[in-house]
Amino acid sequence: MKAVALLRPLYIPSFPSRPNFYCLPKRTNLPASCSSHRTESPVKAEDSTIPRSEDYRYQFYDDWFLALFRNKMVKEVGWDSEKAGYDGLIEVASRLMSRRTPSDTTDAAVRILRSLFPPFLLHLYKSLVSPIGGGKLAAMMVARVTVITCQWLMGICKVNSVDLPDGSSWESGVFVERCKYLEESKCVGICVNTCKLPTQTFFKDYMGIPLLMEPNFNDYSCQFKFGVLPPLPEDDGTLKEPCLEVCPIASKRRGAASDMVIMRCPKA
Repeated sequence: MKAVALLRPLYIPSFPSRPNFYCLPKRTNLPASCSSHRTESPVKAEDSTIPRSEDYRYQFYDDWFLALFRNKMVKEVGWDSEKAGYDGLIEVASRLMSRRTPSDTTDAAVRILRSLFPPFLLHLYKSLVSPIGGGKLAAMMVARVTVITCQWLMGICKVNSVDLPDGSSWESGVFVERCKYLEESKCVGICVNTCKLPTQTFFKDYMGIPLLMEPNFNDYSCQFKFGVLPPLPEDDGTLKEPCLEVCPIASKRRGAASDMVIMRCPKA
């Protein structure tokens, strides 16, 4: 949920760091989003080839923004977790999907993102800022604000250059080294339907900025490309990804079904 980026203040370097994110196993290439086929044993954390990110230096305002974002999500879901902090946020995100179709979940997540901003602010940005320089200024601005303000949600990230369809390059990319939201949710469906698709829709429809997000389910990195339109759903390979080996839904369904039955995850 990256659009919360626009609300946060600048980095203040004097506060202590918190522990790094835990390293999870890589995914197994299953034939469907959640399958009952036998899979390889999960990769142990110490044997994983997934690189660890640097420690993120948490700021005193991170807990406030987490609470704000969680409260908006709770209002949409109508339920809250008993767990505190980030763990509770992940449980609410899971509940957001539990009784909805993927498209309904995406629509709900877009409403959550919109609720974080005064409507007039989104309208002004889309009308006055986004058209400048063919959208380059707006795309570069949101990339930098995302890096400054969204690391509490995603983890360490940095601005990078992205190639546009016309052959030019803009410094309007954001590379997330290892997404905490994906790592903690352990679910491709939650990543796609509560983050990737709604965030792309929100920036395009309400801020006037095309956005393509490319999560990597092997190493949990993610590439944001502000200024680049996403492909059609039928051409987006991310939407065809199999489940993560550590997905709790996949694990339960594999254990409950025979080896020959392919069962699609209800969250995919």
